[in-house]
Amino acid sequence: MIKKKAQYKRFTRSKIGNITYFTILILAGAFMLLPLVYCIVTAFKPLDELLIFPPRFYVKRPTFKNFLVIPSLLSNLNVPISRYLFNTLLITAASTTLSILAGSMAAFVFSKSHLKSRNLLFTVVQVMLLYNVVTLAVPQYLIFSKTHMIDTYWVYILPAIPSAVNCFLMKQFLDGSVPDALLEAARIDGAGVVTMYWKIVMPILKPAWMTVLLFSFQSMWSTVPGGTIFSEKLKTLPYVMSSVAAGGIARSGSAMAITVILLIPPVVVFLVTQSNVMETMSSSGIK
Repeated sequence: MIKKKAQYKRFTRSKIGNITYFTILILAGAFMLLPLVYCIVTAFKPLDELLIFPPRFYVKRPTFKNFLVIPSLLSNLNVPISRYLFNTLLITAASTTLSILAGSMAAFVFSKSHLKSRNLLFTVVQVMLLYNVVTLAVPQYLIFSKTHMIDTYWVYILPAIPSAVNCFLMKQFLDGSVPDALLEAARIDGAGVVTMYWKIVMPILKPAWMTVLLFSFQSMWSTVPGGTIFSEKLKTLPYVMSSVAAGGIARSGSAMAITVILLIPPVVVFLVTQSNVMETMSSSGIK
């Protein structure tokens, strides 16, 4: 009996090990938060504190002037600020929704269909993970130019829909969370493919598409027009904010205030979806 109990002895870290472990985690987290904290602190600095050299991390006399001056900086725009905001909201909402639908449908096919070539096609999707926006810029421009989509909302939305990352995450989550027996039972009960996808797969897939929502929202919220948008009426809020912030050191406080304002929506979305992100990453085998 004694040997048997010793065989199942549980090994845990010592108190010193736990303290060291959590200390390292806290220090790493604090280091990662430093840029965000510095951005927020700088947004409340008056001009004389912004000009101090070497720069000071903290603020002695906080002020809201950097925020209050933003409307006056935007008052001389030819296009009202509401138009830039509308463009950003439209592009973000449309791109995020369509990328979730496209990624989830593709993941459903790759995970649960009986296509003979599905493994080969999924390999192609994995190869697409090697390419980024920069490498695809020239081909995309040629396609948009030939299809007469330059200076339209489509140049924002279309490239965001077929995301290899979204498809990969949701496919990996589907493999481990939706058993084939569940879909077979639904098929026996008379459910079609659309019914199984919308009423069975999508509710179970919620952590994965909430993760995709976070990634897509952050990407599209900060998007700026490249060489495919020339009309001022089609440009986005981050673009006009960055142009206002490019006014030298005198506007560095307002630039930080603008950055803080633009950070609020992605941070809110992250706080809403963070538990789903952790569940998806653990299920998908991503550390």
